[in-house]
Amino acid sequence: MDLPPPGDTAVVVAGALTAGFVNGLSGTGYSLMALGFWLHVMSPTTAAPLTALCSVSGHIQSLPRIWRGVIWKRLWPFLAAGIVGVPLGTALLGHIRLQPLKLSVGCFLILYCCWMAFVRRPPIVHGGGRLADAGIGLIGGVLGGMASMSGPAPTLWTQLRGWNMHEQRGVNQPFNMSILAAALVSAAVAGFLDRTFLIWTAITLPTTFIGARLGLLVYGRIDDRQFRWLILGLLALSGTSLILSGLG
Repeated sequence: MDLPPPGDTAVVVAGALTAGFVNGLSGTGYSLMALGFWLHVMSPTTAAPLTALCSVSGHIQSLPRIWRGVIWKRLWPFLAAGIVGVPLGTALLGHIRLQPLKLSVGCFLILYCCWMAFVRRPPIVHGGGRLADAGIGLIGGVLGGMASMSGPAPTLWTQLRGWNMHEQRGVNQPFNMSILAAALVSAAVAGFLDRTFLIWTAITLPTTFIGARLGLLVYGRIDDRQFRWLILGLLALSGTSLILSGLG
């Protein structure tokens, strides 16, 4: 295979830099940001495992900084159910159609951002306990195996639980890292890690590390309110891009 065109490379690098920044800042969101760029120039069967690899690499870089904040008693129901969901999602990956995927992810992002932006005090959900947490983890696992989108469900859920940004990250980051590592292994078993994947890997990994480092620097300088609005703004831009691409 020849090297990708410069225009495609620029789009992919921009996606890796932006997604790495969000991942370093919040511990989640890499797939949503990256897919907003990458689905313009590559197939889902390449984009999903590539997102998983880059996201895990970014998590490894930033994990030592937040390791003490990992809340194990909250994490394990998410994680146990998520691991079960990964192979189910990978089995669906080869059947995904690109345009519907763009539109569905884009619409989800816009609706989510609008809701979080205009609801001054989002409801706090206290019920359900660990069983509800496990259900959200299962959804994250299926989406992680299918499109490396393990983050949206637990990200929304931990916000609805009323946890602060450190508590959210103490669950979301180790969950996403573990689920996406499992998704990458599952994709390798399914035969999706071909030469195209390897070429894009060589381009995106260094850029992801740079973006994650920048995100970590910003994370130490903002409060809960700034954190929330920054993430919502970036996710809204990604969703708009996907919708426009899906309608094109």
